[in-house]
Amino acid sequence: MSNTLIQLAQVLEERKEQTSENSYVASLYEKGLNSILKKIGEEATEVIIAAKDGDAEQIIYETADLWFHCMVLLAQQGLHPNDVLNELQRRFGLSGFEEKAQREQK
Repeated sequence: MSNTLIQLAQVLEERKEQTSENSYVASLYEKGLNSILKKIGEEATEVIIAAKDGDAEQIIYETADLWFHCMVLLAQQGLHPNDVLNELQRRFGLSGFEEKAQREQK
């Protein structure tokens, strides 16, 4: 599964070198953080609507869009999907209550 994320991360990095005329991702980078965040908000809303409708196919489709735009954000911020995967691995085996308590102590 993570191979797909790694491959996508590589493509997103490559898009930093392209022009906005040739690449949707490059156009997002050019527009900046606020545009990327707006897309994430739109996609999150679409996931919610698909879930409320109980449409499994749309949930998958919209979640893919959401993950994609979150990956664009990571790349724009100089982060990598492995950073997120490492955090998820760190949390594995912790209860949600324990993890939340650890964050609140910081």
